[in-house]
Order: sequence, then structure tokens, then C-alpha cells
Amino acid sequence: MGVITDNLDLWGEALGNTLLLFFAGGAIALVLGTLVGAMRVSPIPAARAFGTVYVNTIRNTPLTLVFFFFAFGYPQLDLPNPGFTVLGIWALGIYTATYVAEVIRAGINTVPVGQAEAARAIGLTFGQVMTLVVMPQAFRSVVPPMMSVFIALLKNTTVAAGFSVAELGVIRSNLSERGENALIVLLWVALVFVVLVLLLSALQRRLENKWRIAR
Repeated sequence: MGVITDNLDLWGEALGNTLLLFFAGGAIALVLGTLVGAMRVSPIPAARAFGTVYVNTIRNTPLTLVFFFFAFGYPQLDLPNPGFTVLGIWALGIYTATYVAEVIRAGINTVPVGQAEAARAIGLTFGQVMTLVVMPQAFRSVVPPMMSVFIALLKNTTVAAGFSVAELGVIRSNLSERGENALIVLLWVALVFVVLVLLLSALQRRLENKWRIAR
């Protein structure tokens, strides 16, 4: 326990940045992924084409290369530089959004076509059909795969360690400079991630039980 109690400043900063990357990146991924997932099933050809190109391009690009773009390519655009942490959030969000989009698209396909047709028959627009009829049902059916995406996002936050973001993936090197045993530090980092994943799994079970009753 001395590894933690003697270095609470570093652990607090590392855990805080990891959670910041996870929650902020997850929020971007959820919003952007939902929009792209809707585009993938849109009756508008241009929207479907954009969604397909976005998903196939970003999803097939290694996450490290996405980080490289934000770390080294973004500054060349002469835009305001918000810092590596914020750029890391956007890198994670944009990358994870592709997986969210595919999960959402799969969920949309589980909703009977007749419900969307009935909604259009009473005069609802495509946007109203998606937000009022299709999406609420789609989200219920995609809880397990969606949670798997967010668990992967949580673990992907460690990639930010290679781009000067002080999160749990970089704490080993920082504590090694203070003379701490690197193996023990890595075991504590692994334990922290296990606990966080277990919390996400518990949230998944709670949502599944709640929405199963609501069906």
C-alpha cells in the first residue's frame, strides 16, 4: 500500500486524467457515433456514403496513428492548441465513435421495419422516426455490445501515455523515478483497471435488468 499512500499526488492525477479521457471521450463517441449510425441507415445516399466512409476509414486506422495526427498533424493547421489531454479526448472520441456507430446500426436493424413504416405513415419525418420510435428501442437491445465498446475505450486510454498525458499508463515511469518497484506499480495499475471494468459490468447488468422489465 505504500506505493499508493506515499505517492497520492501522482495516483490522483493519473486516475483523474484516465477518468477524464474515458468520460469525455465516451461522451463524444456516444453523440458522434449515434449520429453516424443514423446516417448509415438514412434514406439519403449522401448521408449513407459519409457514414460508410467515416466508419471504414477511422475504424481501420490504428488508434496510435489517430493520436499521431492530433499530436503532430493538428498543430500544423494553425488552430488553437488546447493541450495534449484535450486532443487525446478527441482522438479517443472520434476513434471510438466508429464502433458505437456500428453497434447503433445493428440495434436499429433489430427494430421491426413495420414500426418505422407506421411512424412515417402518420406523417413523422425521418428524424422524428429515429428519435421517437427507433432509437429508444435500439438502445435497449445494444447494452451488452455498447458496454464492451466502452470497456475497450477505458483500456485504450493508456495509449495517451505515449503522448505526454499523465494517466495510469504512464505512472510506472514516474514512480520508478521515485525508486518504487515497477512490477508492484504495474500490478496496482492492473487492479485499478479491473475494478473500473467490474463497475462498468455492474452498470451493464443494472441497465439490462431495468430495460428488460420496461419492455
